[in-house]
Parts: sequence; structure tokens; C-alpha cells
Amino acid sequence: MASIFNAEDTAAIISRIEKLTPITQHIWGTMTVSQMLAHIQEPVKVALGYTAPKRSVIGWLFGRAAKKGIINEKPFKQGLPTDSSFVIDNERNFETEKLEAIQLLRALQEAGPQGITKNKHPFFGKLTAEEWDTLTIKHLDHHLRQFGV
Repeated sequence: MASIFNAEDTAAIISRIEKLTPITQHIWGTMTVSQMLAHIQEPVKVALGYTAPKRSVIGWLFGRAAKKGIINEKPFKQGLPTDSSFVIDNERNFETEKLEAIQLLRALQEAGPQGITKNKHPFFGKLTAEEWDTLTIKHLDHHLRQFGV
């Protein structure tokens, strides 16, 4: 499986992001491409410790049990719920969000496993650097497939 901590794997993800345009349409879901670019930044900010959203009640109840079913090598299914702290419901500037997403991914890659926060994920709770890595790669791939890249 790819790793966000591997420079070549991160470059491949960034290459896919660079193929997006302001008019790229989703294949499923309701987000615009700009909203998606803002959305994918949120868990990366948490992983880096830039933000620390509070754990959701649903996360407290089901996050630990759901972790094994989500953090594995299988791609995410369409229609999975999103933690409320990661929802983007307003329109964003495409170029700004694209640039910020790329910068955050580079920062995460450069930080490496030792740069991962000790803060809890708002849904899954405590994660190892390896679990953050798997979750991040799967999340990015899911949304890039959502937009056909």
C-alpha cells in the first residue's frame, strides 16, 4: 500500500490533485471540487497537530469498533459518513484550496511518522502513525476517485 510518508507516493497523489480543474465534476456525492480540496485538508491538519477537533459522540460510541473495518487496505466505499468537523458546506476558492492541500501533503510527508500528532482523531480516537498513514492515503484516494483522477 502507498504511504504518505514516501516522497514518490505523495508526489503521485499531488499529481492527481494537479489534474483537477475548477470545473471538474464529481462522479458521486455532493461536494464541489473546491469543497473537496478543502475537505481533504482537515484530517491532514489534525494528523499534523495543527487542529484538534473534539471527539464526536458518535466517535466515542462507535469509532473504536469501526476503526478495524476502515483502517485496512480496502478502498473506502461511496457514501461513508463524514465527521462533522471535516464537513465543508460553503464554496471555496479552487486555486487557494488546491495550493493549500498540496502544501499540507508535502508537510505531512516531510514530517514523517515522528511528526504525527498524539491528539486523537475526532471519530476513531487514538491512532498510531501507521494508522494515520493508511487512513490518509485511503481518504485522499477516495476523494480523488470521486472526481475522476
